[in-house]
Amino acid sequence: MSDEPTPQPTIAVTLPEDVEQGVFADFAAIWHTPNTFVLDFLSLTGPGPQAQQGPDGAVVGVLPARVGARVRIPADQVFQLIRALQEQADQWLAETGRSEPPESWLPAV
Repeated sequence: MSDEPTPQPTIAVTLPEDVEQGVFADFAAIWHTPNTFVLDFLSLTGPGPQAQQGPDGAVVGVLPARVGARVRIPADQVFQLIRALQEQADQWLAETGRSEPPESWLPAV
């Protein structure tokens, strides 16, 4: 028996032509079940926030949006995704010369 670690398999990724362009999203909503994390990528479908009265009578801004893509990943993989996103975000900050992430882009009502 060898003490050498078993090499991890690599994944050969192919991208179907019909999804190569991707799906635009203004933001993402993230939720989970006991076994799965779900990322809903949303695009705004109307102009600016629309003032609406909430159930408690308070006026709130509502942005109309539609899910353009839903991605489900096993809960065990979410931590790898977080790590990869952080690495890419750090690279983006370095490449753009920014020292911190941009402020929220959501407009006020």
